[in-house]
Amino acid sequence: MKFVEKKACFGVVVGTRGFFNPVLSGSARKELLESLEALSIDYVIAPDEATPHGAVETLEHARIYANHFRQNAERIDGILVILPNFGDELGIVQTLDLAKLNVPVMVQACNDEVDKVDVFSRRDAFCGKISVCNNLYQYGIPFTDTTSHTCDIKSAEFQSDLKRFSAICRTVKGLSSARIGAIGARPAAFQTVRYSEKILQSYGITVIPVDLSEIFAAAEKFDDEAQKVREKLAEIKDYGSIPSRIPEEQIVRQTKFSVAVNDWMESNECVASAIQCWTSMQDNYGCASCLTMSMMGEHSMPSACEVDITGAVSMYALLLASGNSPGFLDWNNNYGSEENKCVNTHCSNFPKSFMGVTPEIADLDILGETLGREYCFGAVKGKVASGPMTYFRISTDDQQGKIKSYLGEGEFTDDPFNMDGGIAVCKIPELRKLLAHICQNGFEHHVAMVRGQVAEILDESIGKYLRWDIFYNR
Repeated sequence: MKFVEKKACFGVVVGTRGFFNPVLSGSARKELLESLEALSIDYVIAPDEATPHGAVETLEHARIYANHFRQNAERIDGILVILPNFGDELGIVQTLDLAKLNVPVMVQACNDEVDKVDVFSRRDAFCGKISVCNNLYQYGIPFTDTTSHTCDIKSAEFQSDLKRFSAICRTVKGLSSARIGAIGARPAAFQTVRYSEKILQSYGITVIPVDLSEIFAAAEKFDDEAQKVREKLAEIKDYGSIPSRIPEEQIVRQTKFSVAVNDWMESNECVASAIQCWTSMQDNYGCASCLTMSMMGEHSMPSACEVDITGAVSMYALLLASGNSPGFLDWNNNYGSEENKCVNTHCSNFPKSFMGVTPEIADLDILGETLGREYCFGAVKGKVASGPMTYFRISTDDQQGKIKSYLGEGEFTDDPFNMDGGIAVCKIPELRKLLAHICQNGFEHHVAMVRGQVAEILDESIGKYLRWDIFYNR
């Protein structure tokens, strides 16, 4: 199972304070666990009988819960704190401090009902949440808030908050243990894609390199009639429209390369990759890598062009945040004189779900004119269909010893643009400000994009929990 497909798992803390009716904690606990099960979210919680009403109030309760969390640390992606009443801030913060899981935290507080504020029914969680958050701040524990200060556990709003928090947890955990394949050396002409492997490693991101010659050798060993070659060939022919002028032998050659790359990715447990897509591919093997990369992306294994490793990490972040297949594009052209529109392109390796249309699978255009089209089959071409999108980019800054990033939201438009390859006409608010930031801060000319709007999830994941520098363009 790919990590992006794994069910989220929350450690659950139910708070209570003795001045208030403790029965509220028991009923809220039951409601919450029912909600998590309905959303297919796993949970870890101390047994109901371990503490009064299954809640946390004292240091003793905190130790019970913290020990239970530590025993299940590998399962837990985030901690969910709920306050059915005022809650005891010491019990809650001591639980998190003792557990030392270093995972995202969300704090929820229950609504009072206006006609139920007598001594037996009132919650005062509205106030208690402020005290809990104050203590988390004092202990240096970052946390995620709900959309509203207080909310009902069974409300649609809180169900949406739980889904958002799941995506945050998935993004943080996924990036903190990612293995990225570097397939080939970067093109010599592109210093722009240089990066610091050591800075990435300091944040838990491991780069696994392999020489292209090893992939080529593995591909050449496959028999045309081998089962996995025939299966991949059928998948390729069903993936898009291939012009009749393309010889079968070129398609088979591309197929063998795809199988070799997929085998290597699996054996090295890589979740994303970046490939030297020119010119060794064409000169020494005789096809493009774009189709292979597109199909991996469609199967939740993003792949970036030109051995842009930090670009691949950017793509993987978007996949984790959204669950959708991202694309990898150049900031490529102005769109006339419209200051908030531009054209983002690549040759391309866009996954077909990212494009939103059935692509044409043919040969590279610009490179094909130079290297020979007979050596360049595998470009996945088409204009990206309209709709909302999120863009994101990380980069390692050697001079400052850090990871930096930018993100924002925009939309793919229906505007025409008569150019070959994969084409996306984009409308982006404050585009001039964004481009100035990219240029002035030494970012690469590549950017990752994904369908849907997940900038808030990424901002929370990257800025608050991973603590990478981030510029949010809005």
